[in-house]
Amino acid sequence: MDRGRVNQLATPHVTRPDASPRPRDGVRANASTEIVVSGVADFAALGVKWRDLEARSNNSFFQSWTWTGCLADERFPDPVLVEAREHGRTVALALFNRRGRTLYLGESGDKAQDCVFIEFNGVLAETGLEGRLTAACLEAARAWSGHGCRAWPGRWPALSGLRRRRLVLSGVNSTTAVSAAEIGSVRRNRSLPAPFVGFRESNDRFLESRSANTRQQLRRSLRDYAAAGAVTIERADTSQRAYEFLDRLAALHQTSWMARGQPGAFANPFFGRFHRALIARGLGRGEIDLLRVTAGGQVIGFLYNFRYHGHSLAYQSGFDYAGATRHEKPGLTCHHEAIGFAARTGATRYDFLAGDDRYKRSLSDQAEILHWVEVTNSYSPRFLVGRLRELIAGRSGAALAVQPEAAQETSREVIAA
Repeated sequence: MDRGRVNQLATPHVTRPDASPRPRDGVRANASTEIVVSGVADFAALGVKWRDLEARSNNSFFQSWTWTGCLADERFPDPVLVEAREHGRTVALALFNRRGRTLYLGESGDKAQDCVFIEFNGVLAETGLEGRLTAACLEAARAWSGHGCRAWPGRWPALSGLRRRRLVLSGVNSTTAVSAAEIGSVRRNRSLPAPFVGFRESNDRFLESRSANTRQQLRRSLRDYAAAGAVTIERADTSQRAYEFLDRLAALHQTSWMARGQPGAFANPFFGRFHRALIARGLGRGEIDLLRVTAGGQVIGFLYNFRYHGHSLAYQSGFDYAGATRHEKPGLTCHHEAIGFAARTGATRYDFLAGDDRYKRSLSDQAEILHWVEVTNSYSPRFLVGRLRELIAGRSGAALAVQPEAAQETSREVIAA
């Protein structure tokens, strides 16, 4: 997503499908599943447990301990940990921060800190158990009384009805949205496509599969840039180099966004501080790609990407628009070079992350849908006030039931080239 501004899209709320009855006294977990809800006294110890489960999971970078554990003491001042165990083995983990009666999954609930913008968020679960354990962990979090560490189900006093906690789930996929709809009324604040391109073919044929207009723009841009020298891409391989690239990216990013009357992502000091810490955590693990694209001695732009489980995720960028001529397209050119770099270095997919920007549609051919939702009670004041505001604003406010059997179909759409 473009992190220089706040996207204020709003969509109708989502309610639990009537065809999917809600569990009455527990969660849909095996008899052998034990779920424990507790605080966190030692983030370092939690990191060891998290990394162990991470190695057995098909999770996203935003569910990794590299991201989740970054400045965790600051981002989770009142942490709530949900842990599922089976036969003595941890099979799911979810870290929330508590603010009042609301639990924020993978976030602090503080806008100043959540500016880092989590996507592909969710419960970290062992591969193959994601659907069942996500619903179980979310239900346990909602019902947690807040008194000490107790096991679920049936061994501790749980909240019920209108007293259950509100959950805020940002940037989750459709499978998690389905699980949320099974355990309460879901209000969907927004949904955004997360476009990507999969490397199903050799990289030298990537451009040929784009639209005629995209091919023309890219070829002309590459030709014009090449007049100054060969177009090349470089990855920062040391911390010092990575911080240098980040600083120059930030300067270009801020110049571009401030020219549009927007503050830019780096206007918030926490954003830059978080990412300097993230680079320190992830660069040595091969999870950070800070890239510089040049033509001869001319800088075209910088990209800050994550690399995880074969995916290259384009998170942030800074392009030299001021130095570009009429036909030079710094954004398209940099992403084109980064896609080629990702394919050459073993990636299977290039993710543009959330947002329906034109360049993302031009360069991608598929998209997953991410949702920003909250789980609450259908008769809670907050839920009713939200519905009333929708009606006053003139929106239909029709409930959208998310059907589990449709999750795989609705989580991905194909973009015409």
